[in-house]
Amino acid sequence: MGALRLSGIGRSFGDFAAVSDLSLDVADGEFVTLLGPSGCGKTTTLRMVAGFISPDRGEIAFDGERINAVPPHRRDTGMVFQSYALFPHMIVADNVGFGLRMRGMPAEPRRERIAESLAMVNLVGLERRRPGELSGGQQQRVALARAIAIRPQILLFDEPLSNLDARLREKVRLEIRELQRRLGITTLYVTHDQAEALAMSDRIVVMDAGRIEQVGTPDEIYRSPATRFVADFVGAANIVDGHSLGEGVFKTKVGTLRTLDRNVPAGKPVTLIWRAEDMQRAGAGTPDIHDARVSGVVYHGGFVEVIVEVAGELLRAQLPSDTPPRVGDRIGFVVPAERVRLVGGS
Repeated sequence: MGALRLSGIGRSFGDFAAVSDLSLDVADGEFVTLLGPSGCGKTTTLRMVAGFISPDRGEIAFDGERINAVPPHRRDTGMVFQSYALFPHMIVADNVGFGLRMRGMPAEPRRERIAESLAMVNLVGLERRRPGELSGGQQQRVALARAIAIRPQILLFDEPLSNLDARLREKVRLEIRELQRRLGITTLYVTHDQAEALAMSDRIVVMDAGRIEQVGTPDEIYRSPATRFVADFVGAANIVDGHSLGEGVFKTKVGTLRTLDRNVPAGKPVTLIWRAEDMQRAGAGTPDIHDARVSGVVYHGGFVEVIVEVAGELLRAQLPSDTPPRVGDRIGFVVPAERVRLVGGS
């Protein structure tokens, strides 16, 4: 039995179905991320787990016990909000210890737990400061310390890094993941940032329009998308439609492509995907070369993202930044068969 089980839960607001028939098991100690665009239902799902809103249907269970009617303060969850939700009039120590005080923990063990929690998030020495005297990253760490201080059964994160700058966001996400592994707390994390999801998660739940599109490890989600939506939403993908010629050969608008899947019968329509980094520049005479015109070049430091036009389709490639092509150049590309996948294994 998983630490958290969602069985056919749903929630509507008027005629709008925010979440529809969602089922998910999260194992004890697992880090699972709900990933999807704004309005896909991920935050509504998290708020149902937290108890802030109730599902219209279905069941939420912790360790096999139904908790649909259990109020938030009795669910043994720790919540980290996007807005931090710190008390501005309280010093850091009192913010971290607030949940402990509400649970009736005596003063001395409470002080020890506060000190221990602040040490875990590298905030020793800031106990007497108020939130307004801290940086955004420090405030986020206070919010995290407050959540873990109560030693919850489940940690819930609602887009906790969206207010931080890019460099700090990378640093804090590593800190969160390391701390979660150390404590072994089951975690449900909500984000629309695919880089966060891929870097932090044991498994990712990709959502769209209130439903689950795919559940899998980061590698499964990235390399073997189950639907066109997942393929397009996660990573820099090239997606083309075509049909099988048999023996792993497929005819598409951009040319002939090969895969390692030789069992697709001839004539069957398919959708193929490969990632930008899978396209390789090639010279004349290479089999299955695709003649392309460069229509855009975006510098990323160690590589350049090259937008190329092939038979009227725009494709993306990643190439070394030392000798990038120029807009208007004509260049050849190949895509190795082991890098081309059938969306959904179709």
